[in-house]
Amino acid sequence: MALLEVDALSVALPGMARPILDHVALTVAAGETVALVGESGSGKSVTARSALGLFPTGADVSGHIRVDGIDLVGADAAQLRTVRTGVAAMIFQDPRAGISPVRRIGDFLTEALRLAGGWSKARANARAVELLAAVGMPDPARHMRQFPHELSGGMLQRVMIAAALGGEPRLLLCDEPTTALDVATQAEILALLGQLRRERDLGLLMITHDIELAAASCDRIYVMYAGRIVETAGAGDLFATPRHPYTAGLLGSSPPLDGPLERLTPIPGAPMSLMESAPGCAFAPRCRFAEPGRCDQAPPALEPHGSGRVACHRVDELALAHSSPGTEDR
Repeated sequence: MALLEVDALSVALPGMARPILDHVALTVAAGETVALVGESGSGKSVTARSALGLFPTGADVSGHIRVDGIDLVGADAAQLRTVRTGVAAMIFQDPRAGISPVRRIGDFLTEALRLAGGWSKARANARAVELLAAVGMPDPARHMRQFPHELSGGMLQRVMIAAALGGEPRLLLCDEPTTALDVATQAEILALLGQLRRERDLGLLMITHDIELAAASCDRIYVMYAGRIVETAGAGDLFATPRHPYTAGLLGSSPPLDGPLERLTPIPGAPMSLMESAPGCAFAPRCRFAEPGRCDQAPPALEPHGSGRVACHRVDELALAHSSPGTEDR
């Protein structure tokens, strides 16, 4: 059984033209790193927060999201507490926004252990030191006494990872954990997460807008656009042979992690907002390959194609390898 299983999850807010999430389906198994990729506003973070039962206030939620077998849609307080304190944990994008600037690192790390776990102060302090050592912090006892402004962004992100590990979770939800960091520190944090996954047999859901980074560090990738999954495949296959025009566009507009830097081709237009809707494929207004009378009439289903699944009416007609929505058919 998968650690995280999302099945036909839809989340809608009153007054919006379209749902935030529209029949999203994905899985994450133990020992696996899965990426959820897309532009800002595509629904990635809402999907990750849903895995902790954190749905937007006033939202209409349907479908299922199971974490270690517990369905969080309609879950009671005891079930939510079980998931949040011992099964799943989240690492957020900006560590400086997650730690109070007037509290010491040790206080931040021990609070959850004492409140949720009922640990004594001495035991919680000892555990916090162990966690800081586990994430590669030198001299963890000294860092326990420091304030956030005394640490770099990379060290603060290690503190956030240590805090997430406090409840011995089996599933880590990583909401763009490297976005605010420089390239060298990004590599260190990704290497640390990979090491923790292997040592602890964790399942990792990596939220990112960087498809190159996802291809280099994850086992499988889900590509999301306007609240829907439009393509999913193994990282290597998706990187080498993107099947959906949006996936190809993300690759064409992202600088490579290594090798020569070629001219980037941005995806034309802007992502669809929640105040907009489309009767057909949501990406059709930005897609060069869109066929009037076909792509704008009905949304494509996510169906098996090659080694993955793709939601595109013209997938059998296109050869997109590393092309973008602005390039010619090959």
